[in-house]
Amino acid sequence: MKAFKAYDIRGEWGSDLNENIAYRIGYFLPDILDTDTYLVGRDMRLSSPTLYEALTRGLTDRGKNVDFIGLSTTPMVYWSTAKYGYGASIQITASHNPKNHNGLKISAKDALPVGYDTGLNRLEALVESDKATTPCAKKGQIREKNVYADYLAFQKQFVGPHDNLNIAVDCSNGMSSIFVHELIGKAHYINDTLDGNFPSHEPNPLEANAQEQIKALVLKEKCDIGLLFDGDADRITFIDEKGRFISPDLIIAFLGDFFIGEQKQKGIVLQDIRSSRAIQEYLDRYQAKVETWRVGRAYAALKLRELDGCYGGELAGHYYFRDFYYSDSALLAASIVLRLLAERKKEGKTMSQIIDEITPYSNSGEINFKIERKQEAMDAVRDHFISIEKPERFLDFDGYRLDYPDWWLNIRPSNTEPYLRFLCEAKSETKLKEIIETVKSIVAEHS
Repeated sequence: MKAFKAYDIRGEWGSDLNENIAYRIGYFLPDILDTDTYLVGRDMRLSSPTLYEALTRGLTDRGKNVDFIGLSTTPMVYWSTAKYGYGASIQITASHNPKNHNGLKISAKDALPVGYDTGLNRLEALVESDKATTPCAKKGQIREKNVYADYLAFQKQFVGPHDNLNIAVDCSNGMSSIFVHELIGKAHYINDTLDGNFPSHEPNPLEANAQEQIKALVLKEKCDIGLLFDGDADRITFIDEKGRFISPDLIIAFLGDFFIGEQKQKGIVLQDIRSSRAIQEYLDRYQAKVETWRVGRAYAALKLRELDGCYGGELAGHYYFRDFYYSDSALLAASIVLRLLAERKKEGKTMSQIIDEITPYSNSGEINFKIERKQEAMDAVRDHFISIEKPERFLDFDGYRLDYPDWWLNIRPSNTEPYLRFLCEAKSETKLKEIIETVKSIVAEHS
């Protein structure tokens, strides 16, 4: 089924996902995650009430109870799952997808993510099957549960003084709007009302057109920093005072100043396979070990828990925290970045200076190739560079990563789209351009 992805269930409402599919997901979910009561939250998308009704009808027809927490950010569902000891939870959201999409993010006990390899594959088979859905004689109950105050109090623990900062915030008309004013306070806000039509821009903070408004606001108001949230508030990107987009992986390094430098937390820092080498080089000052792993929450949250890492992040703008049940929270990341920047501003440092000090590398940004023969192209790129020089490090999960003394590259197939994704970094612009052109030429031969 088209909506069942590597990390979650997501697709166009009315075709990839509809009321019947949502009902069957609810009905058969207990075969994958059996518990008496399921925690459920939802975003503000126009189709979310309908999806909620169908999903919970499936669960209650199966004799299961639902505790509904209402409009919620995705991280709020993760936190509530672990905090209150639920055996399973579902957040209804399509995250950063367009307005005509919707989906489900499913978690197990302790907010452990359920991906395609850890249960969604079996759920998909049941939903697709011809098995009947006969309502139980004793249906489950739907109850309302209010977690707002507890969750806000938890988040406020990470808010430091930042009154000296001039801040711009773009909520993308998404779920961060329900908490952002109370956590950030005085700032220049845009798109901070819930609107499932996403009238200003798509809720994807990595898209260049979604960044235009916040960049313009930062420059107009002479802000120290800009914050751009996605639709369900599990991802965030940052804009420096010059109106420049900050590569989200570099924020992983910056967060180390708080967790390892200030809090003296022990444990590994997790990055994904696309992350800059500058992270490890920056965190060497704390003798911190950085572990590299696969892309996506379904893998990252599990790995951070396995390692008992103190925190981690991804190039996509997810940031995971041991203090947050090894799950991701955009608002928590925002609070820590603001408190760190406020301290650095007292020392005369700007956000752009901080980031420029973290990385000496030139970066290609993610380049996407639409290609059918993905594996052949990836193998050809790997073989070409290895034949010239043996890399210092070679990783072969989630595509390939080759590390050399002054540069590295990663080439991997998208888990959710028909693309081959390529990224490289080098200490010189000349070398960077040479690598990009070589890879483009090799991939073109296999398209």
